[in-house]
Amino acid sequence: MSATSRTELDRRTPRVRGVLAQAGMELRLLVRSRESLLVTLGIPLGVLVFFSLVDVLPTGTGDPVDFLVPGVLAISVIATGLVAVAIQTAFERKYAVLKRLGATPLTRGDFLVAKGLAVAALLLVQTAAVLLIAAVGLGWRAGGGWLLVPGLVLLGAVMATALGLLLAGTLRAEATIAATNGLFLVLLVVSGVTFDPAALPAPLAVVGAYLPMGALGRALAAALAGEGLAVLPTISLVLWAVGAVAVGSRTFRWEP
Repeated sequence: MSATSRTELDRRTPRVRGVLAQAGMELRLLVRSRESLLVTLGIPLGVLVFFSLVDVLPTGTGDPVDFLVPGVLAISVIATGLVAVAIQTAFERKYAVLKRLGATPLTRGDFLVAKGLAVAALLLVQTAAVLLIAAVGLGWRAGGGWLLVPGLVLLGAVMATALGLLLAGTLRAEATIAATNGLFLVLLVVSGVTFDPAALPAPLAVVGAYLPMGALGRALAAALAGEGLAVLPTISLVLWAVGAVAVGSRTFRWEP
């Protein structure tokens, strides 16, 4: 290794360590909040267990757990990226935490990367918990698609986190709470991830299928059923992710 390469590596190492340290802090902040844990773990796992055991929602002709697993994975992704991250970031902006980043070696870009890593780590735990409880406790078996699931969850995480940061960077903290929770509830109802979308009015079911939660749920459902990659829902996810990143990068305000 040349002297120039060693110098460049030495310069990058503290930055990488700083990003990882910040990612660890972001993860601890997410899991320390009882409200955040309720949204990211309590609600998805509660939906999975309750509606798998108590057949009160229309989920088609098969076993309810087969219908619910991909939908609950989609709920977990949206709950973490859109709701938890948005609210946390909005209050960090309100209390000038983001503004003070300018006085630290950690750049704003590094800060966003750290948030993304924290979301990825939490989603790894969430996904494992959902699949483990479904398989061991509820007798669920996937039809295939194991190689597609991590990529789809990652794509959904990018999309949801970008949407969350878009809201957190443009709205006041209090408005972010109302907007993210309201949007989460709307998506939960119209996306057809907790009950058969055929129970919805046809136009609403079509729209819900390509909203962020619905598109992710359908892509995961096709993968776990062994049907391969669902092209249209996946394209929808990509478009949502690209759009959120493009708009968020232009409108995000770092100062209160």
